[in-house]
Amino acid sequence: MQLLVYIIAFPFLWLISILPYRLFYLFSDMVYVLVYRIIGYRKKVVYANLALVFPDKSDEELKRIQKAFYKHMCDMFLETIKTLNIGEEELKKRYALPNIDLLLEVEKKRSILVMFPHYANWEWSIIVNRYVTSKGFAIYQKIGNKYFDRLIKKIRAIWNTTPISQKETVITMARNHQNGVTGVYGIVSDQSPEAHRAQYWTKFMNITVPVFNGPEVLARKYDHAVVFAKVSKVKRGYYRTEFIPIALEGGSSKENEITDQFLKLAEEEIREKPEYYLWTHRRWKHRDKVPEKYL
Repeated sequence: MQLLVYIIAFPFLWLISILPYRLFYLFSDMVYVLVYRIIGYRKKVVYANLALVFPDKSDEELKRIQKAFYKHMCDMFLETIKTLNIGEEELKKRYALPNIDLLLEVEKKRSILVMFPHYANWEWSIIVNRYVTSKGFAIYQKIGNKYFDRLIKKIRAIWNTTPISQKETVITMARNHQNGVTGVYGIVSDQSPEAHRAQYWTKFMNITVPVFNGPEVLARKYDHAVVFAKVSKVKRGYYRTEFIPIALEGGSSKENEITDQFLKLAEEEIREKPEYYLWTHRRWKHRDKVPEKYL
């Protein structure tokens, strides 16, 4: 069944990826009408999340953000598909890295953990690996369909990126550290872990929730540098990513310092342009289970 789905879907995805940009974004507008106007995909979840974290905004403001978010989400999803056929020079033009020199300087001394929130476009960050000399790794959540999972790995391999699942991350980092392999690891780090597995709770968008602190644990253990990727959407189809140091010597950082700083920077980015955050996920679903010591 997985193979059948792949065989049916892949030609369609391929055709989307080769569309000229004018038609490509026209198609995204059509997808928006389908997803937002007709299907109403997770509209209640999105509105509830927005109302929760922006209690001072009016209903009109919240709906404006919601509408703008869905337009961006459709663009972002299709831009991921565009990766199938986008060229290097084109991607460099559309995903600017004004201070890439920071990574180039730091990688001379140690591995780097680049942390992203689910904001703007994180998929096109694969262009980073056309600049750095270290081996690039993309930490991702494995796709259920093994054929699409293989496709993702194949695409990223073209960009000198090795995808590693969340379960493979600890082993990969340990092996690279032991063998003296310097890596640049990209990870989207604002997911919501299960409450009973959470090692750390803190405020995110002014609401106490469980947060992943795995990146910090690994950075401190192996003395990796940690950098925040602040992605800005300049205009439709164009992004600018600034790298902000969180801890250039992870091994010297204090407990929870990296996690807290990442969340602070992510929150600042979201509050600046909330429509570019991924509001369809239930980030704050465990807020009623806060352990007593965090109250």
